[in-house]
Amino acid sequence: MPKMKKVGIKAPVLTAIGYLLPLVVASGLLIAIGNLTGGEDVTSLDGITVPDALTTIGVFGMGLLPSFIAGYIAYAIADRPGLAPGFLMGQVASFLGAGFLGGLIGGIIGGYIALFFETYLKVPKWAQALMPMMIIPTLTAIIAGLIMVFVLGGPIAALTAGLTAFIKGLDQSQKFAYGFILGFIQHLDYGGAISKVPNLICDGMMADGIYGPEAVKVLGSMVPPFGVTLALLLSKAIHKPIFYKEEIENIKVAFPMGICMITEGVIPIAMNDLVRTIISTALGDAVCGAIAFSMGVESMVPSGGMFVVPAMKNPGWALVALAAGSCVTAIMLVLLKKKIDPAMEKKVEKEEEVDLSGLSFS
Repeated sequence: MPKMKKVGIKAPVLTAIGYLLPLVVASGLLIAIGNLTGGEDVTSLDGITVPDALTTIGVFGMGLLPSFIAGYIAYAIADRPGLAPGFLMGQVASFLGAGFLGGLIGGIIGGYIALFFETYLKVPKWAQALMPMMIIPTLTAIIAGLIMVFVLGGPIAALTAGLTAFIKGLDQSQKFAYGFILGFIQHLDYGGAISKVPNLICDGMMADGIYGPEAVKVLGSMVPPFGVTLALLLSKAIHKPIFYKEEIENIKVAFPMGICMITEGVIPIAMNDLVRTIISTALGDAVCGAIAFSMGVESMVPSGGMFVVPAMKNPGWALVALAAGSCVTAIMLVLLKKKIDPAMEKKVEKEEEVDLSGLSFS
């Protein structure tokens, strides 16, 4: 008897995020450009302008998020037979008001049901060609759809509505605390597996019309590279060297990467002093997140770094939050990191430059 292949949840979700990001970025930029030029989301072509069209198209794109996440999760689990039922589960989630979370769960359910049929369903030889394009998608859509509509859809929709109401109902001090916590955990591993979880939550909230956490994500991704760059400048100003020559060269690369919202450039620097660097960057991110979220900074674009800050709501406070978080990171690094001895580094470099090519052994 054949065995169903083992497929976890993490890999399909990450695969789906890879497919989802271009849609989110394009849709968010369309909304931002449309709003900046005076556009609105419209429901009729009467009197529509170019900015209105851009905003409306972007809103259409955001409405596809549950279907995209569900469709490509199911695709990653069951390959082509899972794609159609996965997209359908996303549509069901949108219809039920279950949003991004509903699409996530619907895609997992649809994918595993399709994979089950792929593995165990036996049909006559003449019908085998119909399995991936008709039989499996249809049976999967029926079973997964009924589960979503009659079993899981209601509770997921209620949970989504409750979470949305909770976030929107936070007062100023609660928003400060929430932003602090979200910022602290946002980039603990500088774009690695840990970061993917809060980032996915922020994307899901954006799909449900909550844009504050997305701003925390965008701004927080720039704090570590900006912070280590400021730490280098500050350490030179107070004559306390804390970075070796190789680390300085890495910082020169990390800073422009940070402008583009790429946090991974900090990893080579952090690996030389992991605990102190993580503490410093996490606290900087936390301060940035607390200020941004409590002051109503919002981003409809999930990526782009400094290039999307002008399109944010309250961009002035976004810059204040980014500057404050970066300064906290820099100060913490200068305080926590030990002073290095440049003479020792020169000695090491000199030893590395010794030419041994003339040595011979008989």
